[in-house]
Amino acid sequence: MHKSTVGIVVLSVAVALTATGCSGKEAGGKPPVKIGLIGPMSGPLAVLGISQQNSIQVEIDRLNAAGGIDGSQLQLVTRDSGLDPGKAVQAATELAGDQQIKLVVGPSLTAFYNAAKGVFEQNKKINCQPGVASGSFAELGYGFRSQDATELDVAKALGYLKSKGVKNVGLIYEGDDTGKSVDAILGKEAGGAGMTYLGFQSTRPDDQSHSAYMDAFKDAEAIFYSSNVGGAKTLAAAGAAGYKGILIGAGSGAQNISFIEGAGDAARGIVFPAPNYQYPTRDREQWRPGYRKHIEAVEQKYGVNTGPKTGATSPKGTALAADCVFAYAEAVKAAGGTDPDKVAAAMEKLDLAADTTPSGNSIKPGQAHEFYGEQDIRLYQWDKDDKGWFTRELPN
Repeated sequence: MHKSTVGIVVLSVAVALTATGCSGKEAGGKPPVKIGLIGPMSGPLAVLGISQQNSIQVEIDRLNAAGGIDGSQLQLVTRDSGLDPGKAVQAATELAGDQQIKLVVGPSLTAFYNAAKGVFEQNKKINCQPGVASGSFAELGYGFRSQDATELDVAKALGYLKSKGVKNVGLIYEGDDTGKSVDAILGKEAGGAGMTYLGFQSTRPDDQSHSAYMDAFKDAEAIFYSSNVGGAKTLAAAGAAGYKGILIGAGSGAQNISFIEGAGDAARGIVFPAPNYQYPTRDREQWRPGYRKHIEAVEQKYGVNTGPKTGATSPKGTALAADCVFAYAEAVKAAGGTDPDKVAAAMEKLDLAADTTPSGNSIKPGQAHEFYGEQDIRLYQWDKDDKGWFTRELPN
């Protein structure tokens, strides 16, 4: 659910911020392998942290039922970042120093991870990031990304716009790290795709409306919108203005039903890039096997989110987080144990088929430490009929 930037479903959710499972040794005498999660478990982004927690727990349950990893059962330990970078760094320091914690997922958001990644490197702590879109992981020894990188999303989107004959494009986005990154990418790449880049309208969190930003791009043939919840304000403003161009996401956040809740019918026809996200496509027979198994396990254990205004639904999980645990387990198997240097080397060499993974994406990190490549990014379009909201996958 995809990035420094992620879409948000604003729903009331309660969560217990405690470690999952007991402490101490297992019945066989070997201590558990603990997986740490640092995420926004409270506040306006709580649905992201809770979805990550749910999917990680489902994958842990699957692995434990099959015997665990390296002779040990797995346990989940959760810490709430509360959208506070100080708390995120504090949690990272705590979990990085705990020798029973073998893998840390999070903290989400690019700025938070940038503040915390040094402590992971210093402590040789394997970490996996399903909520960090910008920046490079290639220089890290122990950090890996299980999210679609901003560069891949924008490249896929530009290719689509080029195929539609679009000649100019603008950007409406928060003035955060990801917004600045998208601006830089478009400034560099739009011309090569045959488009004039009309510039960056930087939004503010306290904006009540994005009408003024839309006015600046009223003649644009396409507009990139934010993958954060603010993107819904852009869509609503576009609908009110009767905008006829293409609205396309700069990231995968629009898969989340917060966009539908915030924009209503103005979200019909919007396009967004994302790693495999087949849930709203309806035809489960076409879902990738590993993805279907994971999502249906999430539904059975935790249920679904339902938008109170629109009835749009999404699973209470994010398979990109489950990929972190799945890949780690495969790397431990290949490394013959949990030594971080050996596991990191094994993670780089993974080549896992899309049909086998929880996300339905292939995992091949390589030296760039990126789980997914451009071949894993797809394009989806939201629509609505008498059965409700759904997406269709567009030709790539």
